[in-house]
Amino acid sequence: MPVIELTDFNAPELDIYARLKENQLQHYFEPAPGLFIAESPNVIERALNSGCKPYSILVESSRIEKEAKEIIARCGDVPIYSASFDVLTKLTGFQLTRGLLCAMYRPVLPSVEEICKNVRRIAVLENVMNPTNVGAIFRSAAALGMDAVLLTSGCSDPLYRRASRVSMGTVFQIPWTYFDKTELSTGAESSSNNYVMKLKQLGFTTAAMALKEDSTSVDNPIFKTCDKLAVILGTEGEGLCEETIEACDYTVMIPMAHGVDSLNVAAASAVAFWNLVK
Repeated sequence: MPVIELTDFNAPELDIYARLKENQLQHYFEPAPGLFIAESPNVIERALNSGCKPYSILVESSRIEKEAKEIIARCGDVPIYSASFDVLTKLTGFQLTRGLLCAMYRPVLPSVEEICKNVRRIAVLENVMNPTNVGAIFRSAAALGMDAVLLTSGCSDPLYRRASRVSMGTVFQIPWTYFDKTELSTGAESSSNNYVMKLKQLGFTTAAMALKEDSTSVDNPIFKTCDKLAVILGTEGEGLCEETIEACDYTVMIPMAHGVDSLNVAAASAVAFWNLVK
């Protein structure tokens, strides 16, 4: 496809990159799955490797024959929009993209049952709302040997631009999906068939990461004996809800020193994954 040069920040071709919110992109083709924006060559490459299909490309003019060249060649017959640095700096955070954005079709997510087939160690995120934390947790999960990630609907979308960028594209490498609302256990969506029970039905021992006096230490060797283990992490600040903790087989805590009472959920996830998978 020929490159289409844009000189006006208000060009309608830039709407999906500059003016539509993440949730608007998510429902762009409703009822069919919508779009997401992949940012930087590394993230886009991993998205393509996972089978995601490109919708269009936006590239800084000076990078067409540099970082973007191989990506453009892989994307086939899709519109390629180009603009100068001056035009593109008006896009929020564009300086961080290494000159390349790609709008891609959202994949159809598998079911929880499909994700949980033949896996031994999974991370479960309950209402983790910060996309930076979600991205960082995915990166740790992929790097430290977790097999999959499951999320409640209150979590930030792993395909949000910031989440996928912080994850370094690992959201396209490690299997993940959301629990169905009938499997949730918190707030207005409370159900007797909550997601912890679902995990137990699928054969998982459940470990809730929480600051409780009667918690088991994260380095307890008992976790090495679990055939299938689900490590459950809660939202920033409040952590896991009480009914989730009560429903789990174990409550797990990371020992602290120097009067520090807790770690950021993303940092805690890395410590937990390292101890529970190695």
